[in-house]
Amino acid sequence: MKIFRYLAFSALLAMSVSSANTQDYDKGVAAIIAGDFETAWSELLPLAESGNADTQYNIGMMYLKGEGVIQNYVEAGKWLRLAADQGIVDAQYIIGLMYHEGKGVIQNDVEAVKWYRLAADQGYADAQFNLGGLYTSGKGVIQNNVEAAKWYRLAADQGYAKAQYILGMAYRGGFGVIQNNVIAHMWLNIASANGFENAAQTRDSIAAEMTQEDISEAQAMAQECLSSGYKNCGD
Repeated sequence: MKIFRYLAFSALLAMSVSSANTQDYDKGVAAIIAGDFETAWSELLPLAESGNADTQYNIGMMYLKGEGVIQNYVEAGKWLRLAADQGIVDAQYIIGLMYHEGKGVIQNDVEAVKWYRLAADQGYADAQFNLGGLYTSGKGVIQNNVEAAKWYRLAADQGYAKAQYILGMAYRGGFGVIQNNVIAHMWLNIASANGFENAAQTRDSIAAEMTQEDISEAQAMAQECLSSGYKNCGD
């Protein structure tokens, strides 16, 4: 789960707050970075109450983690939903996760799919992976391995090791894609290179059924995929 987004977006967020409140916002962000959540709360809450989406997200995350306030999933969901409704992608993902797990809201996979999709459509890899999982299981959507593979691939192309592993297994079994041991080996090799624990063992079990020529091809494809930044991955 991605937690606070102020570091990478501090300049952008400051622009979203009125000039009169920029100093309060800056104090709040600095306090969060310093771990002074009591000060962060006092500086950011008025901005969140005035409708600023980014501070609503941060207040929601403070409730979610119990930082500066008593942990409260219901309150977290309230503030995160306000931010999500204004297009904050991190909030959309986390609201989807809360519906998926039934934290702070009544568990509802249809709602989880809705919010995951909003984040996934903006390139959020965690949401893409989780959406793929719901299509695999048929929870909240009609079960569809082709759709699942599509979302796993989008996450895999962002370096998401677990999605790369699942995609390798999909090619291994022909689930949502045309069965292909060479491509399966490639994705499992990549997942292993990215630290996914079980990928190397599974890759080697597939290799036992492949010719040396096919293994060499798969290894070359994995290298090309990685060196191209996932732009040339056996397509």
